Amino acid sequence: MENKKVAKALPIQDPYLNALRKEKINVAIYLVNGVKLQGRVDSFDQFVVLLRSNVTQMVYKHAISTIVPARDPKAYEFDAQETEAKDSE
Repeated sequence: MENKKVAKALPIQDPYLNALRKEKINVAIYLVNGVKLQGRVDSFDQFVVLLRSNVTQMVYKHAISTIVPARDPKAYEFDAQETEAKDSE
């Protein structure tokens, strides 16, 4: 059986990465092999995240385990609350 909520999944990744990028929040990116990268999200697309520190690194999303921001992005909190309000209507 197909769950209808799965088909109506909310986008999370793009708004979250975009909020981190816009607010220039420092992040720690942990890779699946345990390596920790630090910097700011400069850009991203469907497959990669560009992480800027002293140099810009292109990190493939399939290699990312976890992204830990230095603080919560304000823009993302607002977008999430707005999306929840629209869904409850």
